[in-house]
Amino acid sequence: MTILDELADYARVRTAEAKKKRSLEEVKKAALALPKGDYRFETALKKPGISFICECKKASPSKGLIAPEFPYLEIAKAYEAAGADCISVLTEPRWFLGSERYLQEIAEAVEIPCLRKDFTVDEYMIYEAKLLGASAVLLICSILNEEELRYYMAVCEELGLSALVEAHDAEEVLMALRTGARIIGVNNRNLKDFTVNTDNSKKLREMIPPEVIFVSESGVKGSEDVAALCEIGADAVLVGETLMRAEDKTKMLAKLRGGQI
Repeated sequence: MTILDELADYARVRTAEAKKKRSLEEVKKAALALPKGDYRFETALKKPGISFICECKKASPSKGLIAPEFPYLEIAKAYEAAGADCISVLTEPRWFLGSERYLQEIAEAVEIPCLRKDFTVDEYMIYEAKLLGASAVLLICSILNEEELRYYMAVCEELGLSALVEAHDAEEVLMALRTGARIIGVNNRNLKDFTVNTDNSKKLREMIPPEVIFVSESGVKGSEDVAALCEIGADAVLVGETLMRAEDKTKMLAKLRGGQI
């Protein structure tokens, strides 16, 4: 079993526990009672130039503890002040030490749209994301079949949430396209062995039509990486560890922005 399998299995356990406290029917009703979202996440990624999705992440399975001190609200506000276009918030609690509370509080504290970064394995998690204030959710092709992906995207549509559909290889990109994904994220990190290769974005870029927003995820360490991704036509980059490890996140984001061409 890979770490990705374990993450997905644990997400199912978490969701089953959550349903004992609040049923799917209750969560769905509460989410649908809120005003429909306006796809702010997508709009932010469509602006001219490359957009930056900046991540609030305390730990990861590959790197362990990244931020022993984790003033998540300060971090999110620093990202916003530095010109981040969106914020990605980890809510997975075991391997990433994330929390739904982090997402809820960050979404309330900033004006820019937030992505719920988790391992979505149940529609329940999408309704939760809406209630927590997210503008988008992550849907990972590797842990979903095509029918599930299509259904979860329909749930997102009903709520007015954007879906960042993550692919790791050509087969998954085709699956994302068949289901009508409007945002495809190519993860440069192999979630089975956690190696990182930014050439993955370059290799898969040509498969993604220009009308679909293309996001490159993981492996961005400096302005030269951003420049290379600009060259292949990336609409956005998702940056986590590089920013989380930077003492001055404003300076680091400015440095990464310097790679735009």
